[in-house]
Amino acid sequence: APLGGCGHRGATSAERSLRWRCGAPRPPRQLSARRKLVSRPRGRSGFTSKELYFLIVAWCVPCLVSLDTLQELCRKEKLTCKSIGITKRNLNNYEVEYLCDYKVVKDMEYYLVKWKGWPDSTNTWEPLQNLKCPLLLQQFSNDKHNYLSQVKKNNNKTLRPAIARYIVKKAKQRIALQKWQDELNRRKNHKGMIFVENTVDLEGPPTDFYYINEYKPAPGISLVSEVTFGCSCTDCFLEKCCPTEAGVVLAYNKNQQIKIPPGTPIYECNSRCQCGPDCPNRIVQKGTQYSLCIFRTSNGCGWGVKTLVKIKRMSFVMEYVGEVITSEEAERRGQLYDNKGITYLFDLDYESDEFTVDAARYGNVSHFVNHSCDPNLQVFNVFIDNLDTRLPRIALFSTRTIYAGEELTFDYQMKGSGDTSSDSIDHSPAKKRVRTVCKCGAVTCRGYLN
Repeated sequence: APLGGCGHRGATSAERSLRWRCGAPRPPRQLSARRKLVSRPRGRSGFTSKELYFLIVAWCVPCLVSLDTLQELCRKEKLTCKSIGITKRNLNNYEVEYLCDYKVVKDMEYYLVKWKGWPDSTNTWEPLQNLKCPLLLQQFSNDKHNYLSQVKKNNNKTLRPAIARYIVKKAKQRIALQKWQDELNRRKNHKGMIFVENTVDLEGPPTDFYYINEYKPAPGISLVSEVTFGCSCTDCFLEKCCPTEAGVVLAYNKNQQIKIPPGTPIYECNSRCQCGPDCPNRIVQKGTQYSLCIFRTSNGCGWGVKTLVKIKRMSFVMEYVGEVITSEEAERRGQLYDNKGITYLFDLDYESDEFTVDAARYGNVSHFVNHSCDPNLQVFNVFIDNLDTRLPRIALFSTRTIYAGEELTFDYQMKGSGDTSSDSIDHSPAKKRVRTVCKCGAVTCRGYLN
Protein backbone atom coordinates (compact mmCIF):
# COMPACT_ATOMS: atom_id res chain seq x y z
CA ALA A 1 0.00 0.00 0.00
CA PRO A 2 1.24 3.53 -0.72
CA LEU A 3 2.47 4.96 2.56
CA GLY A 4 3.09 8.52 3.62
CA GLY A 5 2.64 11.08 6.34
CA CYS A 6 3.79 8.64 9.03
CA GLY A 7 6.17 9.29 11.90
CA HIS A 8 8.20 6.67 13.77
CA ARG A 9 6.73 7.18 17.20
CA GLY A 10 4.37 5.59 19.67
CA ALA A 11 0.74 5.92 18.58
CA THR A 12 -2.23 6.71 20.77
CA SER A 13 -5.19 4.36 20.73
CA ALA A 14 -7.06 6.80 18.49
CA GLU A 15 -4.19 6.73 16.01
CA ARG A 16 -4.04 2.96 15.86
CA SER A 17 -6.22 2.95 12.83
CA LEU A 18 -6.18 2.21 9.18
CA ARG A 19 -7.32 4.50 6.41
CA TRP A 20 -8.28 3.40 2.96
CA ARG A 21 -10.23 4.57 -0.02
CA CYS A 22 -12.45 1.82 -1.33
CA GLY A 23 -13.95 1.68 -4.84
CA ALA A 24 -15.68 4.99 -5.62
CA PRO A 25 -14.02 8.14 -4.24
CA ARG A 26 -15.10 8.89 -0.70
CA PRO A 27 -13.61 10.25 2.53
CA PRO A 28 -11.39 7.64 4.25
CA ARG A 29 -12.87 5.63 7.09
CA GLN A 30 -11.19 4.96 10.42
CA LEU A 31 -10.61 1.28 11.08
CA SER A 32 -9.31 -0.34 14.24
CA ALA A 33 -6.65 -2.97 13.46
CA ARG A 34 -5.31 -4.73 16.58
CA ARG A 35 -3.95 -8.27 16.55
CA LYS A 36 -1.50 -10.51 18.43
CA LEU A 37 1.83 -10.61 16.61
CA VAL A 38 2.87 -13.74 14.74
CA SER A 39 6.55 -13.58 13.79
CA ARG A 40 7.36 -14.86 10.30
CA PRO A 41 10.18 -14.43 7.77
CA ARG A 42 10.07 -11.58 5.26
CA GLY A 43 7.16 -12.17 2.86
CA ARG A 44 6.42 -11.21 -0.74
CA SER A 45 5.13 -7.83 0.36
CA GLY A 46 8.71 -6.83 1.22
CA PHE A 47 7.98 -6.58 4.97
CA THR A 48 8.54 -9.07 7.74
CA SER A 49 5.42 -9.85 9.75
CA LYS A 50 6.76 -7.71 12.59
CA GLU A 51 7.30 -4.77 10.23
CA LEU A 52 3.87 -5.20 8.65
CA TYR A 53 2.24 -5.42 12.07
CA PHE A 54 4.02 -2.24 13.14
CA LEU A 55 2.88 -0.45 9.99
CA ILE A 56 -0.76 -1.43 10.57
CA VAL A 57 -0.97 -1.10 14.36
CA ALA A 58 1.69 1.28 15.62
CA TRP A 59 1.59 3.93 12.88
CA CYS A 60 -1.17 6.06 11.50
CA VAL A 61 -1.13 4.78 7.91
CA PRO A 62 -2.92 6.64 5.11
CA CYS A 63 -3.62 3.78 2.71
CA LEU A 64 -5.08 4.38 -0.74
CA VAL A 65 -5.84 0.77 -1.65
CA SER A 66 -9.07 -1.18 -1.67
CA LEU A 67 -10.42 -3.39 1.09
CA ASP A 68 -9.77 -6.45 -1.08
CA THR A 69 -6.09 -5.54 -1.45
CA LEU A 70 -5.75 -5.13 2.32
CA GLN A 71 -7.38 -8.53 2.84
CA GLU A 72 -5.00 -10.08 0.33
CA LEU A 73 -2.04 -8.52 2.13
CA CYS A 74 -3.20 -9.87 5.50
CA ARG A 75 -3.76 -13.37 4.13
CA LYS A 76 -0.40 -13.34 2.40
CA GLU A 77 1.29 -12.54 5.73
CA LYS A 78 -1.05 -14.78 7.78
CA LEU A 79 -2.31 -11.81 9.84
CA THR A 80 -5.85 -11.35 11.11
CA CYS A 81 -7.74 -8.08 11.40
CA LYS A 82 -11.40 -8.11 12.40
CA SER A 83 -11.98 -4.56 11.16
CA ILE A 84 -11.31 -5.56 7.56
CA GLY A 85 -13.02 -8.93 7.88
CA ILE A 86 -10.02 -11.26 8.33
CA THR A 87 -10.44 -13.47 11.39
CA LYS A 88 -8.92 -16.78 12.51
CA ARG A 89 -12.11 -18.49 11.41
CA ASN A 90 -12.03 -17.23 7.80
CA LEU A 91 -8.29 -16.67 7.35
CA ASN A 92 -8.08 -19.76 5.16
CA ASN A 93 -11.57 -19.56 3.61
CA TYR A 94 -11.87 -19.74 -0.16
CA GLU A 95 -14.68 -18.05 -2.12
CA VAL A 96 -14.73 -17.62 -5.89
CA GLU A 97 -14.43 -13.92 -6.77
CA TYR A 98 -14.30 -14.32 -10.55
CA LEU A 99 -13.10 -16.67 -13.28
CA CYS A 100 -9.97 -15.75 -15.22
CA ASP A 101 -9.39 -18.41 -17.88
CA TYR A 102 -10.61 -21.67 -19.38
CA LYS A 103 -9.12 -24.86 -20.80
CA VAL A 104 -10.04 -28.44 -21.62
CA VAL A 105 -7.70 -31.24 -20.56
CA LYS A 106 -8.56 -34.84 -21.46
CA ASP A 107 -12.14 -33.83 -22.17
CA MET A 108 -12.50 -32.22 -18.72
CA GLU A 109 -13.27 -28.49 -18.44
CA TYR A 110 -11.19 -26.35 -16.07
CA TYR A 111 -11.51 -22.72 -15.00
CA LEU A 112 -8.78 -20.54 -13.53
CA VAL A 113 -10.26 -19.18 -10.29
CA LYS A 114 -9.46 -15.88 -8.57
CA TRP A 115 -10.20 -16.41 -4.87
CA LYS A 116 -11.81 -13.52 -3.02
CA GLY A 117 -9.44 -11.83 -0.59
CA TRP A 118 -6.43 -13.79 -1.89
CA PRO A 119 -3.63 -12.50 -4.16
CA ASP A 120 -3.40 -13.52 -7.82
CA SER A 121 -0.47 -15.78 -6.98
CA THR A 122 -2.93 -18.17 -5.30
CA ASN A 123 -5.20 -18.53 -8.37
CA THR A 124 -5.86 -22.20 -9.16
CA TRP A 125 -7.31 -24.29 -11.98
CA GLU A 126 -10.50 -25.98 -10.80
CA PRO A 127 -12.64 -28.57 -12.62
CA LEU A 128 -16.08 -27.35 -13.64
CA GLN A 129 -17.76 -29.97 -11.48
CA ASN A 130 -16.26 -28.37 -8.35
CA LEU A 131 -17.57 -24.87 -9.08
CA LYS A 132 -20.88 -23.91 -7.45
CA CYS A 133 -21.13 -20.40 -8.87
CA PRO A 134 -23.65 -20.42 -11.77
CA LEU A 135 -23.83 -16.61 -12.01
CA LEU A 136 -20.05 -16.24 -12.38
CA LEU A 137 -19.99 -19.05 -14.95
CA GLN A 138 -22.74 -17.32 -16.92
CA GLN A 139 -20.92 -13.98 -16.75
CA PHE A 140 -17.72 -15.66 -17.96
CA SER A 141 -19.59 -17.22 -20.87
CA ASN A 142 -21.27 -13.92 -21.77
CA ASP A 143 -18.00 -11.98 -21.66
CA LYS A 144 -16.32 -14.61 -23.82
CA HIS A 145 -19.17 -14.52 -26.34
CA ASN A 146 -19.18 -10.72 -26.47
CA TYR A 147 -15.46 -10.63 -27.16
CA LEU A 148 -15.55 -13.39 -29.78
CA SER A 149 -18.43 -11.70 -31.57
CA GLN A 150 -16.03 -8.89 -32.41
CA VAL A 151 -12.96 -10.97 -33.37
CA LYS A 152 -12.08 -14.22 -35.09
CA LYS A 153 -13.20 -17.47 -33.53
CA ASN A 154 -11.05 -19.10 -30.87
CA ASN A 155 -9.83 -22.65 -30.33
CA ASN A 156 -12.38 -24.29 -28.04
CA LYS A 157 -9.66 -26.09 -26.04
CA THR A 158 -8.03 -22.93 -24.63
CA LEU A 159 -8.56 -19.17 -24.65
CA ARG A 160 -6.18 -16.82 -26.39
CA PRO A 161 -4.39 -14.54 -23.87
CA ALA A 162 -6.21 -11.47 -25.23
CA ILE A 163 -9.60 -13.05 -24.51
CA ALA A 164 -8.57 -14.09 -21.02
CA ARG A 165 -7.28 -10.57 -20.31
CA TYR A 166 -10.58 -9.09 -21.51
CA ILE A 167 -12.61 -11.45 -19.32
CA VAL A 168 -10.53 -10.55 -16.26
CA LYS A 169 -10.94 -6.83 -16.98
CA LYS A 170 -14.71 -7.26 -17.28
CA ALA A 171 -14.81 -9.19 -14.01
CA LYS A 172 -12.82 -6.50 -12.20
CA GLN A 173 -14.99 -3.80 -13.76
CA ARG A 174 -18.15 -5.57 -12.63
CA ILE A 175 -16.86 -5.74 -9.06
CA ALA A 176 -15.80 -2.06 -9.10
CA LEU A 177 -19.18 -0.93 -10.46
CA GLN A 178 -21.01 -2.98 -7.83
CA LYS A 179 -18.96 -1.34 -5.08
CA TRP A 180 -19.69 2.08 -6.57
CA GLN A 181 -23.40 1.27 -6.75
CA ASP A 182 -23.38 0.24 -3.08
CA GLU A 183 -21.52 3.45 -2.19
CA LEU A 184 -24.05 5.63 -4.05
CA ASN A 185 -26.95 3.97 -2.26
CA ARG A 186 -25.29 4.47 1.11
CA ARG A 187 -24.85 8.17 0.43
CA LYS A 188 -28.23 9.01 -1.09
CA ASN A 189 -30.99 10.26 1.20
CA HIS A 190 -33.99 9.61 -1.03
CA LYS A 191 -36.33 6.66 -1.56
CA GLY A 192 -35.40 5.69 -5.10
CA MET A 193 -32.59 3.17 -5.56
CA ILE A 194 -29.56 3.81 -7.80
CA PHE A 195 -28.22 1.09 -10.10
CA VAL A 196 -25.08 1.08 -12.27
CA GLU A 197 -24.65 -0.76 -15.57
CA ASN A 198 -22.01 -0.94 -18.28
CA THR A 199 -22.47 -3.43 -21.11
CA VAL A 200 -20.70 -1.23 -23.64
CA ASP A 201 -17.02 -0.91 -22.74
CA LEU A 202 -14.47 -1.36 -19.94
CA GLU A 203 -15.00 2.04 -18.32
CA GLY A 204 -15.17 1.85 -14.54
CA PRO A 205 -16.51 4.28 -11.91
CA PRO A 206 -15.46 7.94 -12.23
CA THR A 207 -12.33 8.63 -10.22
CA ASP A 208 -13.04 12.21 -9.14
CA PHE A 209 -16.75 12.39 -8.39
CA TYR A 210 -18.29 12.76 -4.94
CA TYR A 211 -21.98 12.10 -4.35
CA ILE A 212 -23.87 14.81 -2.44
CA ASN A 213 -27.56 15.34 -1.72
CA GLU A 214 -27.69 19.12 -1.56
CA TYR A 215 -25.80 22.22 -2.64
CA LYS A 216 -22.18 22.43 -1.52
CA PRO A 217 -21.11 26.08 -1.14
CA ALA A 218 -17.65 27.00 -2.40
CA PRO A 219 -15.36 28.82 0.07
CA GLY A 220 -16.67 32.34 0.71
CA ILE A 221 -20.29 31.55 -0.23
CA SER A 222 -22.97 31.19 2.44
CA LEU A 223 -26.19 29.31 1.79
CA VAL A 224 -27.60 30.00 5.26
CA SER A 225 -30.78 31.99 4.85
CA GLU A 226 -33.23 30.39 7.22
CA VAL A 227 -36.89 30.93 6.46
CA THR A 228 -38.63 33.10 9.05
CA PHE A 229 -42.26 32.15 8.54
CA GLY A 230 -44.44 29.20 7.60
CA CYS A 231 -48.06 28.34 7.01
CA SER A 232 -50.52 27.08 9.62
CA CYS A 233 -52.79 25.32 7.12
CA THR A 234 -54.81 22.23 7.86
CA ASP A 235 -55.35 21.78 4.10
CA CYS A 236 -52.74 23.51 1.95
CA PHE A 237 -54.86 23.01 -1.16
CA LEU A 238 -57.71 25.13 0.16
CA GLU A 239 -56.08 27.65 2.47
CA LYS A 240 -53.71 30.58 2.11
CA CYS A 241 -50.44 28.69 1.89
CA CYS A 242 -46.77 29.52 1.21
CA PRO A 243 -47.14 30.05 -2.56
CA THR A 244 -49.90 32.60 -1.99
CA GLU A 245 -47.72 34.49 0.47
CA ALA A 246 -45.02 34.59 -2.23
CA GLY A 247 -47.45 35.89 -4.83
CA VAL A 248 -47.72 32.71 -6.91
CA VAL A 249 -50.11 29.77 -7.13
CA LEU A 250 -49.60 26.33 -5.61
CA ALA A 251 -47.51 24.34 -8.10
CA TYR A 252 -49.08 20.88 -7.78
CA ASN A 253 -52.40 19.16 -8.32
CA LYS A 254 -53.79 16.44 -6.08
CA ASN A 255 -51.91 13.80 -8.08
CA GLN A 256 -48.59 15.43 -7.15
CA GLN A 257 -48.08 16.61 -10.73
CA ILE A 258 -46.87 20.07 -11.56
CA LYS A 259 -49.55 22.31 -13.04
CA ILE A 260 -47.75 25.62 -13.50
CA PRO A 261 -45.98 26.68 -16.72
CA PRO A 262 -42.17 26.66 -17.01
CA GLY A 263 -40.66 29.85 -15.65
CA THR A 264 -43.07 30.04 -12.70
CA PRO A 265 -41.27 29.47 -9.38
CA ILE A 266 -42.29 26.71 -6.98
CA TYR A 267 -42.71 27.64 -3.31
CA GLU A 268 -43.06 24.55 -1.14
CA CYS A 269 -43.99 24.37 2.52
CA ASN A 270 -40.94 24.66 4.75
CA SER A 271 -39.57 23.64 8.15
CA ARG A 272 -41.59 26.34 9.93
CA CYS A 273 -44.92 25.25 8.45
CA GLN A 274 -47.34 23.44 10.73
CA CYS A 275 -48.49 21.02 8.03
CA GLY A 276 -47.05 17.51 8.27
CA PRO A 277 -44.77 15.49 5.98
CA ASP A 278 -47.75 14.26 3.95
CA CYS A 279 -48.62 17.80 2.89
CA PRO A 280 -49.31 17.90 -0.88
CA ASN A 281 -47.01 20.92 -1.15
CA ARG A 282 -43.92 18.91 -0.15
CA ILE A 283 -42.70 17.18 -3.29
CA VAL A 284 -39.16 18.22 -4.25
CA GLN A 285 -37.96 18.11 -0.64
CA LYS A 286 -38.79 14.39 -0.45
CA GLY A 287 -36.21 13.59 -3.11
CA THR A 288 -36.26 11.14 -5.99
CA GLN A 289 -38.95 8.50 -5.62
CA TYR A 290 -37.99 6.45 -8.69
CA SER A 291 -35.32 3.78 -9.11
CA LEU A 292 -32.82 5.03 -11.68
CA CYS A 293 -29.88 3.44 -13.47
CA ILE A 294 -26.59 5.12 -14.37
CA PHE A 295 -25.61 3.33 -17.56
CA ARG A 296 -22.94 3.51 -20.23
CA THR A 297 -24.42 4.80 -23.49
CA SER A 298 -23.64 3.20 -26.85
CA ASN A 299 -23.71 6.46 -28.84
CA GLY A 300 -20.52 8.00 -27.48
CA CYS A 301 -22.22 10.17 -24.84
CA GLY A 302 -20.46 8.47 -21.92
CA TRP A 303 -22.62 7.78 -18.89
CA GLY A 304 -26.34 8.45 -18.97
CA VAL A 305 -29.36 7.90 -16.71
CA LYS A 306 -32.43 5.83 -17.46
CA THR A 307 -35.51 5.15 -15.42
CA LEU A 308 -36.31 1.59 -14.34
CA VAL A 309 -39.99 2.36 -13.76
CA LYS A 310 -42.69 4.30 -15.56
CA ILE A 311 -42.78 8.01 -14.72
CA LYS A 312 -46.03 9.91 -15.24
CA ARG A 313 -45.99 13.19 -17.09
CA MET A 314 -45.40 16.40 -15.08
CA SER A 315 -43.90 14.43 -12.17
CA PHE A 316 -40.88 15.43 -10.11
CA VAL A 317 -37.88 13.26 -11.03
CA MET A 318 -34.73 14.70 -9.41
CA GLU A 319 -32.86 17.79 -8.27
CA TYR A 320 -29.77 19.20 -9.95
CA VAL A 321 -27.20 19.71 -7.19
CA GLY A 322 -23.51 20.52 -7.13
CA GLU A 323 -21.00 23.05 -5.90
CA VAL A 324 -22.31 26.62 -5.74
CA ILE A 325 -19.72 29.01 -7.17
CA THR A 326 -19.65 32.63 -8.32
CA SER A 327 -20.35 33.49 -11.94
CA GLU A 328 -16.76 34.70 -12.30
CA GLU A 329 -15.44 31.33 -11.18
CA ALA A 330 -17.96 29.65 -13.47
CA GLU A 331 -16.57 31.56 -16.44
CA ARG A 332 -13.06 30.38 -15.60
CA ARG A 333 -14.13 26.76 -15.16
CA GLY A 334 -16.31 26.96 -18.25
CA GLN A 335 -13.27 27.63 -20.42
CA LEU A 336 -11.60 24.51 -19.03
CA TYR A 337 -14.70 22.34 -19.40
CA ASP A 338 -15.26 23.48 -22.99
CA ASN A 339 -11.73 22.43 -23.88
CA LYS A 340 -12.50 18.97 -22.44
CA GLY A 341 -15.88 18.81 -24.16
CA ILE A 342 -17.85 18.52 -20.90
CA THR A 343 -20.71 20.62 -19.54
CA TYR A 344 -21.74 20.68 -15.87
CA LEU A 345 -22.42 24.37 -15.18
CA PHE A 346 -25.98 25.52 -14.47
CA ASP A 347 -26.56 29.25 -13.96
CA LEU A 348 -28.86 30.22 -11.09
CA ASP A 349 -30.43 33.04 -13.05
CA TYR A 350 -33.95 33.20 -11.65
CA GLU A 351 -33.56 36.90 -10.83
CA SER A 352 -29.83 37.58 -11.03
CA ASP A 353 -26.79 35.87 -12.50
CA GLU A 354 -24.60 35.92 -9.40
CA PHE A 355 -24.18 32.19 -8.77
CA THR A 356 -23.74 28.98 -10.74
CA VAL A 357 -24.05 25.30 -9.82
CA ASP A 358 -21.07 23.20 -10.90
CA ALA A 359 -21.83 19.46 -10.81
CA ALA A 360 -18.53 18.35 -12.35
CA ARG A 361 -16.94 17.03 -9.15
CA TYR A 362 -19.76 17.16 -6.58
CA GLY A 363 -23.26 16.12 -7.54
CA ASN A 364 -25.98 13.49 -7.47
CA VAL A 365 -27.55 11.32 -10.19
CA SER A 366 -28.24 14.44 -12.26
CA HIS A 367 -24.47 14.69 -12.88
CA PHE A 368 -24.90 11.83 -15.35
CA VAL A 369 -28.06 13.03 -17.14
CA ASN A 370 -27.27 13.77 -20.78
CA HIS A 371 -28.38 16.67 -22.94
CA SER A 372 -31.06 16.49 -25.59
CA CYS A 373 -32.45 19.17 -27.86
CA ASP A 374 -35.77 17.33 -27.45
CA PRO A 375 -35.68 16.50 -23.72
CA ASN A 376 -38.15 14.66 -21.52
CA LEU A 377 -37.28 16.72 -18.41
CA GLN A 378 -38.06 20.39 -17.71
CA VAL A 379 -36.27 22.73 -15.30
CA PHE A 380 -38.08 24.61 -12.49
CA ASN A 381 -36.80 26.95 -9.76
CA VAL A 382 -37.78 25.84 -6.26
CA PHE A 383 -37.76 27.69 -2.92
CA ILE A 384 -38.23 25.84 0.37
CA ASP A 385 -36.16 26.75 3.43
CA ASN A 386 -33.95 29.25 1.62
CA LEU A 387 -35.98 32.09 0.09
CA ASP A 388 -32.95 33.93 -1.31
CA THR A 389 -33.98 34.47 -4.94
CA ARG A 390 -30.32 34.32 -5.97
CA LEU A 391 -30.12 30.70 -4.81
CA PRO A 392 -33.10 28.69 -6.04
CA ARG A 393 -33.01 24.91 -5.98
CA ILE A 394 -33.18 23.33 -9.43
CA ALA A 395 -35.80 20.62 -9.93
CA LEU A 396 -36.32 18.45 -13.02
CA PHE A 397 -39.89 17.39 -13.89
CA SER A 398 -41.03 15.04 -16.63
CA THR A 399 -42.59 16.73 -19.67
CA ARG A 400 -44.36 13.55 -20.80
CA THR A 401 -44.82 9.94 -19.77
CA ILE A 402 -41.39 8.29 -19.58
CA TYR A 403 -41.36 4.51 -19.83
CA ALA A 404 -39.12 2.02 -18.02
CA GLY A 405 -35.76 1.71 -19.75
CA GLU A 406 -35.97 5.15 -21.39
CA GLU A 407 -33.07 7.56 -20.98
CA LEU A 408 -33.67 10.78 -19.05
CA THR A 409 -32.50 14.03 -20.67
CA PHE A 410 -32.80 17.77 -20.30
CA ASP A 411 -31.73 20.71 -22.43
CA TYR A 412 -28.40 22.06 -21.16
CA GLN A 413 -29.29 25.50 -22.50
CA MET A 414 -32.60 25.56 -20.65
CA LYS A 415 -32.94 28.31 -18.09
CA GLY A 416 -35.08 28.36 -14.99
CA SER A 417 -37.35 30.69 -16.92
CA GLY A 418 -38.08 27.80 -19.29
CA ASP A 419 -36.35 29.52 -22.21
CA THR A 420 -33.31 28.25 -24.05
CA SER A 421 -30.57 30.73 -24.66
CA SER A 422 -26.93 30.97 -25.65
CA ASP A 423 -26.48 34.43 -24.15
CA SER A 424 -23.78 33.14 -21.82
CA ILE A 425 -21.50 32.22 -24.72
CA ASP A 426 -18.87 34.83 -25.32
CA HIS A 427 -18.16 35.05 -29.07
CA SER A 428 -15.60 37.85 -28.82
CA PRO A 429 -12.31 37.08 -30.64
CA ALA A 430 -10.30 37.22 -27.39
CA LYS A 431 -12.48 34.74 -25.50
CA LYS A 432 -14.14 32.62 -28.13
CA ARG A 433 -15.44 29.48 -26.42
CA VAL A 434 -14.78 26.02 -27.84
CA ARG A 435 -18.07 24.63 -29.13
CA THR A 436 -19.12 21.15 -28.05
CA VAL A 437 -20.81 19.04 -30.70
CA CYS A 438 -24.22 17.66 -29.71
CA LYS A 439 -24.81 13.92 -30.13
CA CYS A 440 -28.44 13.77 -28.97
CA GLY A 441 -29.73 12.63 -32.38
CA ALA A 442 -33.02 14.52 -32.05
CA VAL A 443 -34.77 15.74 -35.19
CA THR A 444 -34.63 19.24 -33.75
CA CYS A 445 -30.93 18.97 -32.78
CA ARG A 446 -29.18 22.37 -32.78
CA GLY A 447 -25.80 20.80 -33.45
CA TYR A 448 -23.97 22.13 -30.38
CA LEU A 449 -24.34 21.94 -26.61
CA ASN A 450 -23.16 25.52 -26.09
